[in-house]
Amino acid sequence: MSSNTPEQYGLAEPLMLEKIDSLFACGVGELVALPQIVVVGDQSSGKSSVLEGLIDKPLPRDSGLCTRFATQIIFCRAAQEEVVVSIIPDQQAPPEHISRVKQWGKTASTLESDTFKEIMQEAHEVMGLSGSGDDGAEKSTFSNDVLRLEISGPTQEHLSVIDVPGIFKSTTKGVTTKADIDLVRNMVTGYMENPRSVMLAVVPANTDLATQEILELAAEADTHGDRTLGVLTKPDLVDRGAESSILDLVEGRTRQMQLGWHIIRNPGQKELKDASVIRGDLEATFFRSTAPWNGVEKEKVGIESLRLRIKDVLSSLVKKEFPKVQTEIKNRLATCQKKLRGLGAERNTPAQQTAYLIQLATKFQRLVSLSISATHGADHAFETTPALCIAPALMSRMKISSDEMAKYGATYAFSSDLTGTSAGDADSSVDDTGASEYNPDEHLGERPVEQTFETRREEDLDDLEDILYTKQSLSPPLRDRIEEWLLKVFQANRGFEMGTFNASILATVMKKQCSKWDDISLGLLSDAIVIVHRFISSALASICDDGNVRNALANNLSDQLHERYGFAMRCLGFLLQVEKSNTPLTLNHYFNDNLQRSRQENASGRVEEKAIETYPHGKVVQLEHALQPLRSMSNEQHIVEDIHDILKSYYKVCRKTFVDNVCRQSVIHYLLESDLSPLALFSPLYVSQLSAHVLESIAGEDPALKRQRARLTKEEASLAEAVKVLAKI
Repeated sequence: MSSNTPEQYGLAEPLMLEKIDSLFACGVGELVALPQIVVVGDQSSGKSSVLEGLIDKPLPRDSGLCTRFATQIIFCRAAQEEVVVSIIPDQQAPPEHISRVKQWGKTASTLESDTFKEIMQEAHEVMGLSGSGDDGAEKSTFSNDVLRLEISGPTQEHLSVIDVPGIFKSTTKGVTTKADIDLVRNMVTGYMENPRSVMLAVVPANTDLATQEILELAAEADTHGDRTLGVLTKPDLVDRGAESSILDLVEGRTRQMQLGWHIIRNPGQKELKDASVIRGDLEATFFRSTAPWNGVEKEKVGIESLRLRIKDVLSSLVKKEFPKVQTEIKNRLATCQKKLRGLGAERNTPAQQTAYLIQLATKFQRLVSLSISATHGADHAFETTPALCIAPALMSRMKISSDEMAKYGATYAFSSDLTGTSAGDADSSVDDTGASEYNPDEHLGERPVEQTFETRREEDLDDLEDILYTKQSLSPPLRDRIEEWLLKVFQANRGFEMGTFNASILATVMKKQCSKWDDISLGLLSDAIVIVHRFISSALASICDDGNVRNALANNLSDQLHERYGFAMRCLGFLLQVEKSNTPLTLNHYFNDNLQRSRQENASGRVEEKAIETYPHGKVVQLEHALQPLRSMSNEQHIVEDIHDILKSYYKVCRKTFVDNVCRQSVIHYLLESDLSPLALFSPLYVSQLSAHVLESIAGEDPALKRQRARLTKEEASLAEAVKVLAKI
């Protein structure tokens, strides 16, 4: 072997070469393309003899074991001779296989033929490959594991090559199958397609190169022809007269490749059996004395010059690609770690699952708090997901419902609302809320077109159909008929009262007058439930990227959410029952204020048309004219007018109180702020009470996610080890 000094590589190259070999050893070669020399060829190309020449040791030919898997051969300069054999496992293999092959390894001082054969047989067994006695056994003939053979000694120079199984087209009964043909072909092309690999394409010189499949594969993988070094074997078997075509190749006159061609003279079968034959001497004599091969440049013939060419090619390759490899490994590690972070913490045990869900619940409750307080600037999610802005949505919907109740809530329009004498004016003068009352006939003498309104504003959600109230279309209050209706009610319910009416009549007319409150308030509450439920779905989507976890969590929460929505519905039902079924009662002073004002305005309205306007200090009416309208009203008319005024005053107080109660109790309390509200359900306390079975059903990782996490974890370990290798001085 040559005795080139490390300086011939350039100052940093030995260190780079060692690091590349270490990167192969930690398995990162399957993740990042590493610079490498790959020996490829057909099974009968003489590839094994080329390897024997490179390692200067005979391979155990009778077993055929070297062709079952890729073999990485590394030469290192060291003070003592040593051979270290190990296996780099296929990263896609099962964990138990990876663990088994990683634990195997052999060390020897020299690599004698018998020792090498024993090592190869053990490696064959550790990889789980079939043998001659395994007929019918379910074992593979080939393996994607890589046998690593590190040869150290004082005369060795740093060199690394990878030998892959030879491709073949025909099967051998009991040994290989058609599936093996495809497996080997895919294995070989996988190494060849590595953009940082240089291929040693071994082909016999005594064959038609146009029929060599390995050259076709090399041309497909190396379209620019700058990664292929052709190695011609068996020049001693070339037919006389055909040598010129081989010489044209070697001299670059035909089938040009940037790395060129090299000729090797391997020992024949007879010479291999002769212990006295020394390969180097045999080859040197052939290229020195045999025409026309003795005319070829010495740098292009023989195993020793091939070793030097490989060394130069590998050195240049590593020098060019090493910085790119460093960057790619670091970037790949960062990407891998980002993906792992995206998967969240591992969730295989109840403790891990509980911690994961508590973290989600904490984030959820933070969004709830920010949303209820309308602190939207504290989280970017509110900008991207409008459904999270629950406070303004509910306030807007409650305001709409309040307006609808004032405008459409009464079954009959009150007389003063039709004449314009007292409805809006009286209400605004005594109502401390400042709300304006709807006047159904702003233009007297006109009858506006009847317009209906729908009680629902939000679209139904499929999973809430059994809770939500069906959308209703309601008409405005009936006009010009309230006195007629009140008279009929009075006549149907009067007793022997004199100058007054039965107290039960007020309850009867009040129940009829507020009969549309059910539809309006149930429409409001149904829309509020939709808004809250949409918030819950959007919040879960915001805090949890895992769709499986999100769906499982939503399914688990569903029944209890429905129950809590039911609390709000039952509260509303109670409020409606109180307003419509109980004895009319109020202590609100606005009832009396409104009633007195209505009576005063009724009396004023009767005599106003009799007023004399000639006096500068105001209108004056004669006493007999003022009393005349009162004398013309019957007892029934007086009572109906009184019922009307009492009903109107009581209705207004009840309507405002009812709207407030619905908003404060059914919506705000039961849907937002109560400990039993839907928003309070998904909390750390809720998570802490889940059983191990439920935790697994919600937060347990599905098989696909487990495989993804295992793959990324394995990649991260290999890449992290690779970064450590790169950091070593």
